[in-house]
Order: sequence, then C-alpha cells, then structure tokens
Amino acid sequence: MGNARWWAAVAEQIGHLSRRLIAVDDRTGTVLVHSGPPYMAESSYVEFENQVALVTGAAGSIGKGIAGRLVEEGAKVFITDLKQESLDAICAEVGEACQSLAADVTDHGQVKKVVEAATAAFGGRIDVLVNVAGTVGDGGKIENIEEGTWDFVFDVNCKGTFLFIKEVVPIMKRNGGGSVVNFSSKSGKTGSALMAPYSAAKAAIIGLTQALAFELAGDKIRVNCVCPGITEATGVWSNVSSNYVKTMNLPIEEVVRKFTAKVPLGRLARIDDVVNMTCYLASARADYMTGQAINITGGREMH
Repeated sequence: MGNARWWAAVAEQIGHLSRRLIAVDDRTGTVLVHSGPPYMAESSYVEFENQVALVTGAAGSIGKGIAGRLVEEGAKVFITDLKQESLDAICAEVGEACQSLAADVTDHGQVKKVVEAATAAFGGRIDVLVNVAGTVGDGGKIENIEEGTWDFVFDVNCKGTFLFIKEVVPIMKRNGGGSVVNFSSKSGKTGSALMAPYSAAKAAIIGLTQALAFELAGDKIRVNCVCPGITEATGVWSNVSSNYVKTMNLPIEEVVRKFTAKVPLGRLARIDDVVNMTCYLASARADYMTGQAINITGGREMH
C-alpha cells in the first residue's frame, strides 16, 4: 500500500473513532485534523446523513431550531405540531428535506397518522425521535388548580411522549436501532413553585426515559432526555413569567432579575443551548449515552 493510501486508511479509522474532520493531502500524505466540533467547520461533513428524524412540537422556537439543525447536518426531517400553516412555513424555510403533518399529540389516531406519513415520505425509516411537544398549563397555588388543568398538562407532556415512542419504536427495531430524545425540564429535577402540574409531568418524563433506556438498550435504541432551565424566546418563558407577574404581583423586569440571579452563569438559556445538546444526544457522538437526563441550566441544577 502506498504511503498516501496508508495514511488515508489511518485517517478513516481515526475519523470513525473521534468524529472529527479528517483530510489527507494527496501529494504529501499529510493528515489534516480539524479539532473542533463538526458544525463549526467548513466541510461537507454531516452528522445525520441518510437518517430520518421526527420532531414533535416543531412550531415552537426550540422545535423549529432542532428541525433546522438536523436538516443542516444531513437528516430528512418530518415535523408535527397543532397548526398545519405553521408547519408549512417552517418547511418552506428549511427546504425539501422537511415535510410535515399537523396533529394533536394526545390523540393516538392522529399520532399514528403522523408516523405513517413520516415513514411513507422517507423510505420507511425513523432513526431519531425528538419529543419536544409540551405545555406549562395554568400555574398557581395548588388549591386553585383545576383538575382539567392537571389532566391537560399530563396528557400533552407525558401521554404525547408515550404515544410517539410507542409508535416509533417498532420502526426503529426493524431498522436496527435509533435514538430518542425526550424533553423534561429543570422543574422535573427540582419542582418549581406555582407550577405543580408541570413539575410533576416533567419528573414523569425522566422516569419514562430511564425505564425505556433499560428496556430498549438491547435493541440498540438509546433514550435520553434534556432538562432545560428557563429559556429565552419560548412559550414556556412567556407562560412562567406571566404566571409570576399575575400571582406574585411583580413587574416583568423583577421576574427576569429573580430568575437570572439564581443561575451561576448569570443568564437564561438560549435556544441554541438547547438545540446543541439535543442534537448531540440524538447523534452517534453520544452512542455510549442512554438513560440520561441532561441539565441545560447554566449551573442552577447540578444533579
């Protein structure tokens, strides 16, 4: 084997192990290594090439960001949320690698139709499932929370996540494995005052994630979840801040100050903070991680 070919073979193996970008100079056989993460390099490298991802709750800012990043990194993406017009706008922005169907995640029949449409659109595969869909619901003091609010918050956050996993897992098993990323919250680790239904539902997501990580490991299906803190420019932040303004009679500026003061890194989470971790967990870069509930809280939550 010639010197250049030998170095190319070495580079291929190193690239497989490290997921870094490798190039070989054909003239000298010099191995060129980009040491930063793949998305920071000018390269045709794509993490999710030939993979299909299904993203729920995609009309929200986090879901939209995840869908866009997955397409950027080579995936075909099927998205769902409540309103078709919102999904159409996202697909038009993201491009032909993105298709969609509106659905209520709490309706099993509609969930089945989304999964069927996704597999029909992209060759029968679903390699990645990201369950972003969720709701805070109406918060407040426990004696003032309606039973219907409790049921609604659990249906959207827990039942919706369960239904999509139930329908997608058989497809992943047939195709030899996959990755599921669920959405919990900082409130699922340490409950938040005036948010009892949401805190309880997000804690249940962690339990579901860990149970399925054990159950599905033998099928080469990894199941993890992310636990973001308060994140800028999201519906959750809008709901939480309005709840605090209403129940504690505080101006919005004081609510922002109270929340950021609790974060060691001194700011709220940004959309990209959540997108980066979600896509990492979904990817082969995290292929030795399952059953994890990863905090994205700027140090506020450390367990």
